[in-house]
Amino acid sequence: MSSKKYAIGVDYGTESGRAVLVDLNDGAEIADHVTPYPHGVIDEALPESGVRLGHEWALQHPNDYLEVLKRSVPAVMRASGVDPADVIGLGIDFTACTMLPVDASGEPLCFKPELKANPHSWVKLWKHHAAQDEANKINAIAAQRGEAFLPRYGGKISSEWMIAKAWQILDEAPDVYDRADRFMEAADWVVNQMTGSFARNSCTAGYKAIWHKKEGYPSKDFFKALDPRLEHLAETKLRGDVVPLGTKAGELTEAMAQAMGLKAGIAVAVGNVDAHAAVPGVGVVTPGKLVMAMGTSICHMLLGTEEREVEGMCGVVEDGIIPGYLGYEAGQSAVGDIFAWFVDNSVPAYAHEAAKAEGENIHAYLERKASAYKPGEIGLVALDWWNGNRSVLVDTELSGLFLGLTLSTKPEEMYRALLEATAFGTRKIVEAFHSNGVPVDELYACGGLPQKNRLLMQIYADVTNREIKIADSKQTPALGAAMFGAVAAGAANGGYDNIVDAARKMARVREETFKPIPENVAVYEKLYQEYNALHDYFGRGANDVMKRLKAIRNAALH
Repeated sequence: MSSKKYAIGVDYGTESGRAVLVDLNDGAEIADHVTPYPHGVIDEALPESGVRLGHEWALQHPNDYLEVLKRSVPAVMRASGVDPADVIGLGIDFTACTMLPVDASGEPLCFKPELKANPHSWVKLWKHHAAQDEANKINAIAAQRGEAFLPRYGGKISSEWMIAKAWQILDEAPDVYDRADRFMEAADWVVNQMTGSFARNSCTAGYKAIWHKKEGYPSKDFFKALDPRLEHLAETKLRGDVVPLGTKAGELTEAMAQAMGLKAGIAVAVGNVDAHAAVPGVGVVTPGKLVMAMGTSICHMLLGTEEREVEGMCGVVEDGIIPGYLGYEAGQSAVGDIFAWFVDNSVPAYAHEAAKAEGENIHAYLERKASAYKPGEIGLVALDWWNGNRSVLVDTELSGLFLGLTLSTKPEEMYRALLEATAFGTRKIVEAFHSNGVPVDELYACGGLPQKNRLLMQIYADVTNREIKIADSKQTPALGAAMFGAVAAGAANGGYDNIVDAARKMARVREETFKPIPENVAVYEKLYQEYNALHDYFGRGANDVMKRLKAIRNAALH
């Protein structure tokens, strides 16, 4: 056995899962491998039975998750040549809330011949939105009763979360509800399959299932007010110990070790949420540092020492991101998605041809052209609500806006205005935290966007007037998951005793940072005031034109 020790992080996304083998000494990623889910996202019809799914449904096949372990883990072991005896820990992160009903032995109900043609027996993926009616009722009843938990979630519980999804099963398939011994997060289910032991992680329980470290789940009275049949939901189908991140869930069983090409008995950490696992991956283990997981959307995460109410936050959970701190989360529901929409639908042919002639990707071409302008020079401002507003307004009915267009406006100017609009949206979130007593002193960014788009990151630094540090890892969530795996193993076995120690050695950010440029900050201050005026005018009820347009459109469609 060599003196070097390793951990594996498995990052479960929407379309695929990825395993990364990490050196515990310095966080170096030795090998990674991706397994696309054989069944992908099931959003039209069930496999085998062909049963059609309704609008806004999104399901998955539980076996696809095990397939990732059986394909990608042996692949990274082969590619690295590392001795399995030197791998001491494993951690996973997962999309959430991705949930499934299981029987008393932990078997998914969709594996049972008599239930597999019922869509409610399958995994409901995070983006399954068909429980919106239940979510609306949860919010109305919680508000009416003055439930203390509601402000912790920015005033609204999402249709994507555990309680709405569980209630939809009860409403539409009571037989499946009755057969379910438990509702599990997919993250906890995969850990259970690897170890044979069961625990719920504090991250998904807190952010997605309305669990609170001191108060537990909402009261029986609240559940009874929703539906008398839900009265005992918490102590029956949501039962199980809720434990902090980094806790050792158990040890890899002999059968799973064989399937994965590892040694039985290695430590397996409790599950985590994908974006949240990225926080220690960039070395953030103390308050004052906002981590932005930037991609199609942005998840904003921040640590605090006291529980504060912040408008539009997605949640505040003790031990939710880093044990010992309160973890705050907010988000923007479209960022990269807006830039992609613009490129796909609004960029003229001449720009595509010019990019091709230069041998450039169209995004790189637009970024280069947009970089030639000084702040304020394009004369445009936009509202970044192409997919509604998550934080701070929590309103999916809002839509996008461009202001200042003229007959001489060019596509690269519009592109720049969209980059700026998403930065203004992030500043709005930063200010909501900062003004409510949760300090934000610097920003960290990880994900696909910050590593590709330099102009975007400079604009974010200038608009927020804060320095931005960029993750060095391309697989930041998987790195974070591996770090929690090393914590589950403990220092005595060559790992770490806590995530702070692990982050000190393993987290990596790039040396180059983005610093605000004072003259840009001054101009963006003026533009932000205009953004803010529009934000409040269209978003806080002074003019509900966006909602009226949607209503007129919906009437025309019917």
